[in-house]
Amino acid sequence: MSGDAAGIAATGRIEGAARGLLRGIAQLSQALFRAGEFGYTRSQVSVLDALESGPCRVTALAVRTGMAQPRVTVILQQLQEAGLVERRRCADDRRAVETTLTDAGHALMERGRQRMAVALLGALDGGVEDSERAVAAARAAIMPLVDALHRNTVESEAS
Repeated sequence: MSGDAAGIAATGRIEGAARGLLRGIAQLSQALFRAGEFGYTRSQVSVLDALESGPCRVTALAVRTGMAQPRVTVILQQLQEAGLVERRRCADDRRAVETTLTDAGHALMERGRQRMAVALLGALDGGVEDSERAVAAARAAIMPLVDALHRNTVESEAS
């Protein structure tokens, strides 16, 4: 097999593995979201999740969630009306608005995550230690991929 043919074959194998990984991650994500019983859309929960690390502007939320800025703005309005987020002017730039989770928003995310943990524990049926090991192993398996892709994205944006 020539070098080009071997490269094409290797790329095909990686493509197949990536397709299966993406499908599996999507299925896991859907199952965990359903188990969380948040009572809100995945997009709304994604915004709440992004806000857990602290106050954020709409532009940063759009980047963190991968959503368009107008979509994030609509979602923030819905979440504010539900009492899950607060929006206020930035202290350092009065033109900008930052959004934070309210106590109700934090509580909603905590309850949802607890339900997800219970679902995982029940599904893995191996006790807490075995289930924790299985989840940690899954995370450890995907983090090198996440890190490599993140580094590649940062390097591409820098050049």
